[in-house]
Amino acid sequence: MDNKQPKVINKSGTTKLTDEAMAAKEAKAEKDFKGRRRDNRRNRRAAEEGKKEFDTVNISINRVSRTVAGGRRMRFQALVAMGDHKNRIGIGLAKGNDVTSAVQKAERRAKKNMITINMNKETICHEVETKVTGAHVLMKPAAPGTGIIAGGVVRSIIGLTGIKNLISKSLGSTNKANIAYAVIEGLRQQVPKKDWNGSKADKAEKAEKPAKKETK
Repeated sequence: MDNKQPKVINKSGTTKLTDEAMAAKEAKAEKDFKGRRRDNRRNRRAAEEGKKEFDTVNISINRVSRTVAGGRRMRFQALVAMGDHKNRIGIGLAKGNDVTSAVQKAERRAKKNMITINMNKETICHEVETKVTGAHVLMKPAAPGTGIIAGGVVRSIIGLTGIKNLISKSLGSTNKANIAYAVIEGLRQQVPKKDWNGSKADKAEKAEKPAKKETK
């Protein structure tokens, strides 16, 4: 008698593999499925990381209300910073009916309002002091190895740029939105050293120009 033939298990003639063969077949199918699912997750994660150009940080999420004819209308306000850890940074402030929609709108505004900043190696080019309404922020360049000495909002924004050494102090209001706008304005005002008035490059350019002869 040939043992390879499946056994008849009912009168209708339907057949079934032995319990050992069925268990081996199910184990193989489960192993193949898990491996395929793991590979798909890995490939999807790698594709998402490859497409991700900017990193985002949620600075604050607040619940705000507005009084209308029917009562109070509750909404959410999100402040988001977005940067590429190099020289591009932007912030966005938006409201939405829920936290997710508010954050997504803020991210779109941050990407739309992106600016390119000038840097001196791993710090800012020069000292700057900016005011936005009640917020008053002072930022100074620092020597290599100093790190980022700043408060929460300033640290969150600077951490998304290529700046590694900075000294900062918030002197005015504690409103996070105003502080964020003051930081962005300070970064926008950075002028590279070669463009400073009285710099060596400027003096060399003036020396190359011949003196004009006076005409009588």
